[in-house]
Amino acid sequence: MTLISLVAGLLAFLFAAPQAPSAPRFDYLVRADFFAGMAGDAARLQHAKTVCEEALAANPKHAEALVWHGAIVFFEAGQAFRKGDFAAGGQLFQKSLAEMNDAVALAPDNPGVLIPRAAVLLEGTRTMQPDMAKPLLESAVANYQHVLEVQEAIWPTLGDHAKGELLFGLAEGSARLGRADEARAYFERLLKDAPESGQAPRARSWLDTGAVPKASGLAGCVGCHK
Repeated sequence: MTLISLVAGLLAFLFAAPQAPSAPRFDYLVRADFFAGMAGDAARLQHAKTVCEEALAANPKHAEALVWHGAIVFFEAGQAFRKGDFAAGGQLFQKSLAEMNDAVALAPDNPGVLIPRAAVLLEGTRTMQPDMAKPLLESAVANYQHVLEVQEAIWPTLGDHAKGELLFGLAEGSARLGRADEARAYFERLLKDAPESGQAPRARSWLDTGAVPKASGLAGCVGCHK
C-alpha cells in the first residue's frame, strides 16, 4: 500500500456530507497522524491508534474510530508480512478486516466509514493473490457504490475534487475486476461530472489506452491534508 495512492483514495471522505457542529469529524483527530505514520513516523501512527482506542473505550460502537483503527491494524499487518513474520501478519490482517467489517455493520450508510474501508482495500489488494484479493476488491467497490447512492441528494453540491476521487475509485476498482463496461461508464461520468478533478487526466488515459497511469504525486491533494 503506498501513501500517495491511499491518500488519493481517502480524499472523497474529506468531503462527505457535513456533520452537525456539535459532532466534530473524527477523521480530523487522526488522519494527519495516520498518513504520517504510513510515511514512516511510528510515533504518530501510534498516536492515531491511541486516539481510536480511547474513543472506542468510551463508546465501543464508535464506527468511525473502529474503521480507522482497522485501517491502522491493516497497515501493521503489511509491516509484519514485509518483515517475514507471517503468523503476526495473518493475525493482524484478520483483526483489521473484522474491525472494518464491524464498523460498516454499525454504520452502513456513513461515508466516513465506507470510504476509509474501501480505500484501504482498494490499495491493499494490489499485492494479494487473486483468489484472496477478488472478494475484498468486490466489497471495496460495493462500499464506493453505496457512497455514491448515499450522496445522490448532495451530489450537485460537491466539488469536482470529491466527485473525481469517488468516481475514480469506482472506475479503477471496476477495471481491476474485469468490469470494463462499468469502468468506462464511471470514467466517462468522471469527465462529465468532475472535469476539473485531478483524476480527469488519468480517466482520459484509460479511455484512450485501456490502462490507468500511476499517480505521479499528491498533485491537488496536498492542501487537503495540511
